Amino acid sequence: MSEHLRVDGARLWQSIMQMAEIGATANGGSHRLTLSDEDKTARDLFASWCAEAGLALQIDELGDMFARRSGSDEAQAPVAMGSHLDTQPLGGRFDGVFGVLAGLEVVRSLNDRGIATVKPLEVVNWTNEEGARFAPAMLASGVYGGVFDLHWAQSRRAVDTGATLLDELRRIGYEGPLPAREREFSAFFECHIEQGPILESAGIPVGVVDAAQGFRWYDISLDGFASHTGSTPMVGRRNALLGMARVALAVDKIAGDHAPLARGTVGSQIRVEPGSRNIIPSRVDFTVDLRHPSAAALAAMDAELRAACREAAANCGLTLSLAQISDTQPVAFDADCVAQLEWACERLGIAHQRITSGAGHDACYVAKRAPTAMLFAPCKDGISHHESESAEPADLEAVCNVLLHAVLDLAGVA
Repeated sequence: MSEHLRVDGARLWQSIMQMAEIGATANGGSHRLTLSDEDKTARDLFASWCAEAGLALQIDELGDMFARRSGSDEAQAPVAMGSHLDTQPLGGRFDGVFGVLAGLEVVRSLNDRGIATVKPLEVVNWTNEEGARFAPAMLASGVYGGVFDLHWAQSRRAVDTGATLLDELRRIGYEGPLPAREREFSAFFECHIEQGPILESAGIPVGVVDAAQGFRWYDISLDGFASHTGSTPMVGRRNALLGMARVALAVDKIAGDHAPLARGTVGSQIRVEPGSRNIIPSRVDFTVDLRHPSAAALAAMDAELRAACREAAANCGLTLSLAQISDTQPVAFDADCVAQLEWACERLGIAHQRITSGAGHDACYVAKRAPTAMLFAPCKDGISHHESESAEPADLEAVCNVLLHAVLDLAGVA
């Protein structure tokens, strides 16, 4: 029976497109920042779909949503599937949401055929995966994985309003009673678009993710002195923006020195004071993102960044403040879960390849507590975190079919 079981690809696509209408942008993307009004609307829609599918919804104190389908043996920990519904500013329609709705589609397809499982199933929406409104990224799954403290996470402040995460949870009605680390999973699977060009270039519809590279995030400030651009000589200026420019060049060089696997970026969250064209910048606040699949290489890049920041500050007469706000180590996903996904691909006759994730995902932190693996679908030109982000319905359906069979095998047919 199960060999011929397939999800409803048209329903999956329709659900993704309907969710994309919430926070839809003029250029075809989605804008649903964590705990915004748009995020609340998306959560409400997801909750209504879960209710229609007969799922029991619980919400924890970080707003994580757990939609449960009962199994014949409720004493066993559930097999869980999920990702996130929040997006980047002016982000895409698939990043995150595909993983949540793929899990929902697995449940819907089992319901259609009246198939019960031994272990319960759960579909999960993690709060603040993107980290765009509240830093750092993967905040709630990080608390679940024991990386972040609960109260520290609740105290993170929104970059737009300054409200705390707990304030915003209460404002939109998604502070739940469930303790944040209470859930246990027998396994966790996350589906996602690749956010890179490898699968599309190879013409392969499914990536079985066996690892994810590590990354570190930094908040950096350089303080100088504001003075008139016309009357202040070039010698002796304390130009904070010049210092940041030197750091930006250093970040690019650090990544180049650790090529081809390294990534280094000065992000677009840059604030320059005092904000006048004829005043020398007195302060610059900016962010840096370093990534590498090797923990040793990432540590070396960290040391090089710190040295470059000290050198830039000294050469420009600036005061340096550097705070590392995230340290996500490289992750090797569970070998048995990876093998289960590969087995499902082979059983369904779907071409696939193993792949390492270049981005961080909730699964990286969940892996600290439960056997975990991921599936990737190709995305057009490898573009993500952008309104033009695009994926093919057939590829999403193929990934979801692999998820269905892997989950059904692990959960068992009652």
